[in-house]
Amino acid sequence: MPGTTIEPLDLVALQIPYHFRCPISLELMRDPVTVSTGQTYDRSSIESWVATGNTTCPVTRVPLADFTFIPNHTLRRLIQDWCVANQAFGVQRIPTPKQPADPTMVRTLLGQASSVSSPFQSRLSALRRLKGLARDSDKNRCVISSHNARELLINVLFADTGSGSSELSVEALAVLVMFQLSESECESIASDPDRVIYLSHMLFHSSIEVRVNSASLIEIVLSGTRSSELRALISNVDEIFEGVTDMLRNLNSYPRALKTGIRALFALCLLKQTRHKAVQAGAPETLIDRLADLDKCEAERALATIELLCRIPSGCSAFASHALTVPLLVKTILKISDRATEYAAGAVMALCSDSEQCQREAVNAGVLTQLLLLVQSDCTERAKRKAQMLLKLLRDSWPEDSLGNSDDFGCSEIVPF
Repeated sequence: MPGTTIEPLDLVALQIPYHFRCPISLELMRDPVTVSTGQTYDRSSIESWVATGNTTCPVTRVPLADFTFIPNHTLRRLIQDWCVANQAFGVQRIPTPKQPADPTMVRTLLGQASSVSSPFQSRLSALRRLKGLARDSDKNRCVISSHNARELLINVLFADTGSGSSELSVEALAVLVMFQLSESECESIASDPDRVIYLSHMLFHSSIEVRVNSASLIEIVLSGTRSSELRALISNVDEIFEGVTDMLRNLNSYPRALKTGIRALFALCLLKQTRHKAVQAGAPETLIDRLADLDKCEAERALATIELLCRIPSGCSAFASHALTVPLLVKTILKISDRATEYAAGAVMALCSDSEQCQREAVNAGVLTQLLLLVQSDCTERAKRKAQMLLKLLRDSWPEDSLGNSDDFGCSEIVPF
């Protein structure tokens, strides 16, 4: 029972009033709703009951005339008062639940937002209400998405790509990035040069939220498009690499900007033929400078991106010129996750294969100890093979009796996220 301390409720000294318990779960109701038979249940319980194919009222066994669940505000307030009165027993007050989006209202809002004949303020207000509903819950997003919302929002977003971003396009973008697009929807954006250029311009918008949302949509489209030719149409635009890298460089105090920027840069760098654009935009230096600020998942993506960029000569040179690259990558081995270790070892391998200076830096940073621990660990076989190759490469840099046997292997591919 989330939000409520369970142990005190099991004590004989405190009994939950019978009519406050859900007849299905027998637990304290958090969002009581009444069905067509007049019985009241906790919303999550009755929704699960119906979702499993049941069409009758659990208590009366009478067929439900419809599946409309009406909030029982009076009972919910009584339950909240009871929670407050029993705080001494460790009971926390249940929050007032946000009501799910009404399908009819959602349909009306989408109609207003997409109608070019509607007044500007009416369209703007509709988009903002949709944004609020979408942010509230997954269920609301499902309701909105079921009404062809994504296509309508795409049309509003790109209705006037010839001019600067309008308030309507900004709000449409904010709603759109909360949904996963279909492949055809992604292709409709990637295949249109005007739409791609429009998104690249929004990466330099005065609003931080707009910049982050633009990067988010770029990542969604790249991830949802299987055609490498269409993905290249996006990654060929210099301004996109510049905008994403600038966001990582200057918006590091905004967690969502960091997370979105790393995801977008990784998606862009999956195309080998345009990785040099990331190097030209300053991505290597920015990735090293930001690596310590990232959580586990995004650190893995950042390290994967570093390894990808180390596979091209200009990327290797750029990383090698940063004094912290090799020490930081060596330190990362065995520190974050198996994936992170694999990518870090792969990047060090690429750098040391290209530069004797990097070999010396790696040895000075303690890579020998890290690699020996790695080959004896439970890490992935790919990571171990990389470690063995790196040990072989650096054989002349430390005493021979410190080394085990090694086997050659081909550099592994980056595992998709």
